[in-house]
Amino acid sequence: MTKLVSWNLLRLTGASLADVVGLIEREQPDLLLMQEATRVMDGLTARVGGEYVRSPLPGRVHGLAVWSPVPLQSPPVVLPLPAGAMVERVCQIVEFGSIAVANVHLSHGQVLNRRQLRWIARALPYRAAVVGDYNLIGPALLPGFRDVGPREPTHVAGDVMPVRIDRCLVRGVACLGAKALLREASDHRPIVIRLDVAIAQQARHVERALA
Repeated sequence: MTKLVSWNLLRLTGASLADVVGLIEREQPDLLLMQEATRVMDGLTARVGGEYVRSPLPGRVHGLAVWSPVPLQSPPVVLPLPAGAMVERVCQIVEFGSIAVANVHLSHGQVLNRRQLRWIARALPYRAAVVGDYNLIGPALLPGFRDVGPREPTHVAGDVMPVRIDRCLVRGVACLGAKALLREASDHRPIVIRLDVAIAQQARHVERALA
């Protein structure tokens, strides 16, 4: 089983390095995915060990970051995404065991962010998870993937409207549970996803046997 935690830190005014350290110590994730991470988070390994890689967005002080308590199998792949009018976006793809995990912070445009998802899906192997801040309202409409993330709101847009924009889509992987943690220093709640490849493989074998 793989335990993923994803958190949009809210750049500059949100979660501090100490907040992220506290989250790691409480949740003990196999992989922590961060969005809106600044260079302040570069001190993470000095506090908790493990391996950490940050991939800034072009021309921005913040970007995507990943932390693992064990060395990563290979450096994350940084995939440029179709760009909007204001912000260039990238996706951080991490090889973890037999799963490819895409760490995302998608655009706000509801056509563009779905286009970005399809772009990411084409770059992933069969067993994959796309996790992070989708900025997406309604169904993702990504063929072959299942939405297994928490069903409750993870963010309050404009401090008025609760929305579920921190999500997890999977393909070829079973989800054993998902939840949103309590809101802390950021305007986003961290989400926790438990994934299992072996169960998904067993289910696929059964489907083939019954076909």
